[in-house]
Amino acid sequence: MAAIFRSLKVPGYRVYFFGALVSNVGSWMDRIAQDWLVLAILTDNNAFAVGITMGLQFTPALVLSPLAGTVADRFDRKTVLLITQTLIALFSLVLGVVTLLGAANLPLVFAFAFLSGVVSAFDAPARQAVIGELVPSSLLSNAVNLNSSSFNAARMVGPAVAGLLIALIGPGWVFLINAAMSVAVIMVLVGLIRTARTAGTKRTGARSADVRGGLRYLQTRPDILVIFAMVFVVGALGLNFPVYIAAMARIEFGAGSAAYGLMSSMIALGSLAGGLTSARRDRPRLRVITVAAACFGLSLALAAVMPNMVLFGAALIPAGFFSLTMLTSANAYVQTTTPSALRGRVISFYMAILMGGSPIGSPLIGYVAEAANPRVSMLLGVTAGLAAAGIAASWYLIDRHRRRLAAGPA
Repeated sequence: MAAIFRSLKVPGYRVYFFGALVSNVGSWMDRIAQDWLVLAILTDNNAFAVGITMGLQFTPALVLSPLAGTVADRFDRKTVLLITQTLIALFSLVLGVVTLLGAANLPLVFAFAFLSGVVSAFDAPARQAVIGELVPSSLLSNAVNLNSSSFNAARMVGPAVAGLLIALIGPGWVFLINAAMSVAVIMVLVGLIRTARTAGTKRTGARSADVRGGLRYLQTRPDILVIFAMVFVVGALGLNFPVYIAAMARIEFGAGSAAYGLMSSMIALGSLAGGLTSARRDRPRLRVITVAAACFGLSLALAAVMPNMVLFGAALIPAGFFSLTMLTSANAYVQTTTPSALRGRVISFYMAILMGGSPIGSPLIGYVAEAANPRVSMLLGVTAGLAAAGIAASWYLIDRHRRRLAAGPA
């Protein structure tokens, strides 16, 4: 167990890790509160409107992440995070007050979803790339795995916590809680910036950083491009758990936000196991990503046919395990095999692919859930997992054939 958490022995990284975990959970709580506010309060169980909300939350990542990666490589990453967390706290505070006053409406929530997405687009690459400044190179792989586990576990844990809190105190208070969590993270970042200045730490990012430099590098890395393709397919159609679970809870099982939170916690349980398993590996491998993608599709198929809420929730555990295993391994592979000077830009492309697929998939899944039923919409996620594994398998075969031709006759 100690090997899993060995990077946490570094004081600066330890403080950052827990601060980032709080921030990531809070961000997902905020998103889910927005989704539930649209689904259950501002509309009459309109899953399509929820899909639009999720699309607005993630569209900026698709458009702005390459620029955000350049910012992360050119400017001090801790300062960038300080600015983004301040804006996130402000947005959550305003939306929470408006909701508690009963003044929230659909256009307003759409606007805040978009603004939050813009800030998150700049937050994500800086958050990922700053790790290399906090740990020695010997611990980079483990630190990246832990950070990726934290990021992706928050993607599962945040909705679960949000669902329970919405049932207890309502979405308005969830927005305010996220604002308070962001303030705590701001204090952590201020401390890290002061420590770096006292220690005389210099920024290592390249001043000549640009988007084209990152694109030129990716042209030399077909293995990373394969991972990008896999992550896009799964991110667009497979990782829309808030839409799946909310639609299943409200439409298929006739349950409320408490059941939604409980079923989301099953995803969180599986994701925790997947994250810890991934953190044990010193070296992320493409074949692990491939197998995890296929198993994710199969586990989602199992969940889609479950006849009741209890069995559906139980089937979500392996879905959470394999989805997080895939995402954590993919993130770690991209970061640990990319030079530090290019890491912000490359990880920004990764984040754009992962989170930018949601504007395409979320409305589609919401529409299918509304027009047909939630079980049919989940089959899109099944297809995504199997297709991602197929992409990797095809590349394996093509690359092996290319290598044989290059080697010539035996």
